[in-house]
Amino acid sequence: MPIATVNPATGELIEEFTALTKEQVEERLSRAEAAAATLRATDFATRARWMQAAADLVEADAGRTARMLTIEMGKPIAQARAEVLKCAHAMRFYADNAESLLADQPLADPGKVNASAAYTTYAPLGVVLAVMPWNYPMWQVIRFAAPALMAGNVGLLKHASNVPQSAMYLDTLFERAGFPAGSFQSLLIGAAGVESVLRDRRVAAATLTGSEPAGRSVAAVAGSEVKKVVLELGGSDPFIVLPSADVRAAARTAVTARTINNGQSCIAAKRFIVHTDVYDEFVEAFVADTKALTVGDPLDEETDIGPIATKSGRRELVELVEDAVAKGAVLRCGGSAVGTEGWFFEPAVLEEVTPAMRVYGEEAFGPLAVVHRVDSVEQAAELANDTTFGLSSSVWTADPDEERHLIGRLEAGAVFVNGMSVSYPELPFGGVKDSGIGRELAAEGIREFCNLKTVWKR
Repeated sequence: MPIATVNPATGELIEEFTALTKEQVEERLSRAEAAAATLRATDFATRARWMQAAADLVEADAGRTARMLTIEMGKPIAQARAEVLKCAHAMRFYADNAESLLADQPLADPGKVNASAAYTTYAPLGVVLAVMPWNYPMWQVIRFAAPALMAGNVGLLKHASNVPQSAMYLDTLFERAGFPAGSFQSLLIGAAGVESVLRDRRVAAATLTGSEPAGRSVAAVAGSEVKKVVLELGGSDPFIVLPSADVRAAARTAVTARTINNGQSCIAAKRFIVHTDVYDEFVEAFVADTKALTVGDPLDEETDIGPIATKSGRRELVELVEDAVAKGAVLRCGGSAVGTEGWFFEPAVLEEVTPAMRVYGEEAFGPLAVVHRVDSVEQAAELANDTTFGLSSSVWTADPDEERHLIGRLEAGAVFVNGMSVSYPELPFGGVKDSGIGRELAAEGIREFCNLKTVWKR
């Protein structure tokens, strides 16, 4: 894939970028190594001042950067603005809390280990390579960069090739705010260039958000080099609706949960598992609200659904629908390419999906929903867990016993009760099974790329 901005609403090539040469990559690695030594020596108060200044810049630039995000990957402009402001919030969260989150942890009774004092302390690992996707061009990066920099680490960003303008904005952001030169840099390189960077002795660890195959590839290289990785990969999140739930609220939220970011979100609800007692009521409301969505120009404030980010992504959605229908699924709405320009897709709802269909097990990365009927809470849990993924989940019930049972039963990194899955700086984020390893955000996120060091004193 060329490193280029192509407007998915029109198919127009906006700007193409030249990949860095090996010499230019080497220069950036050298700068990162030098910056790591400098940043490690700074105190939390200094880093916090710089991070707050970076958040100020993000907020000041919000109008321009939101438009950039929309043009690069097609998200509705209102959601682009929300993404930018969410980044600033996360930056301020870590500026305010990094020192306490990484505070030394003393052993209450050091005498038990024959010491006068014993404690653990956190130290930065150094240079961390971030391989990031296009669906949230700023948020995915900032949720790594803010905690990593506040911990004293340095970041190298290999962004997706279709969002180079976002990568270049982030390339200068932290230095503009006062961080030492080289503290955070973008590498305009193709996927083939990742391995050599990750194997470089100056790179201590890596984080990747993206597809399962990409995660396996990076993990294999990191494993062979004995380097730490955090992986946030795909998801096929269940959205369970039980008879005691507010069915109308669940259906209304379900539409947002499936179609946010044009449906291109790892934690978007994708499989709607509904008890038979409320199935018809839910589906009728869900389909009606899905049909009412406005598909169109993502720069128009009234648009609900913009284009799919890539032509191949839209083709994949159409093929998933065609495969399911050919094997007996019922298409309640949508499912087709829309228009003659750009890569628009009409939001779709499928019923009567079976394991023989691709969409049963594959992640549909776009506004394509699958609805399943179940007869019991336990059947809902079994179906929810019948996936290789385990990122997040949503449970709708007013019964405390059902709630407790499903919280314990669901194989996922998160359970949201009577609400849709959302990432917050204050809560750890990540999955199990093929959805990844490690956690981002909250205390767990800032500690991932630190050396937890034990100190014992006679």
